[in-house]
Amino acid sequence: MIDGKRVLAFVPARSGSKGVPNKNVSDLCGKPLMAYTIEAALGCDYVDACLVSTDSEDYARVARSCGAWVPFLRPAELAGDKSGVMGAVMDALARLDEMGERFDVLCLLQATSPLRTSDDLTAALECFLAYGCRGLVSVSEVKDHPTLMRVMAGEKDAAQGPLSRLEFGTRSPEEGAFTWLSGETSTVRRQDMPRILRVNGAIYINLVSELTPETSLNDNPVGHLIDQSHAIDIDAEDDFLAAQHAIEG
Repeated sequence: MIDGKRVLAFVPARSGSKGVPNKNVSDLCGKPLMAYTIEAALGCDYVDACLVSTDSEDYARVARSCGAWVPFLRPAELAGDKSGVMGAVMDALARLDEMGERFDVLCLLQATSPLRTSDDLTAALECFLAYGCRGLVSVSEVKDHPTLMRVMAGEKDAAQGPLSRLEFGTRSPEEGAFTWLSGETSTVRRQDMPRILRVNGAIYINLVSELTPETSLNDNPVGHLIDQSHAIDIDAEDDFLAAQHAIEG
């Protein structure tokens, strides 16, 4: 508990990863990937329970062997490639409520962030409390500043619209011209560039009472800085190698 509030660590771990098959249970330095996140959650004194949300009984067995709580499996319709995590969150909270298990604070911890520590989570929960229990997201400093980044004007965005339609920081959309990602002129000295932080996906904290199916965790208003070395997000085989190198020193 923290300030009298029950805290649930929620670890999403569906089985359908395409980039790295069975990613969430893949071996990383002798342990399944999800074990690192479960251990970080259980090592935080404020966490009352660590629930793994998975659609796979095999994954559930692995999670339980690591000390996690898996009282039910996630419905298949909430575990597809295009399924948002909030569907799984809301489904789990409703089922827990039916079981008489009620929590005040939800900490969503991606299993793909194995280097986030118990201390990181403890500090994030204390920050969450200090900022009036407003939604919190972990962030880390970017290495490459967006002032020096460009995209080609002919490229398409996720909605298949031309990037030159972006309203902020754009320049001439002639074919072959650059589109600026930042409104800052690149003549500014590197040491004078404003510090830019990115959402790293390691920790999200919200009051359960404020969560809805439409909640965007990435848009939580409070940013909690964690070291970039703790913020590796495993999405591809190269990320596994980077995490392995960091763990083995």
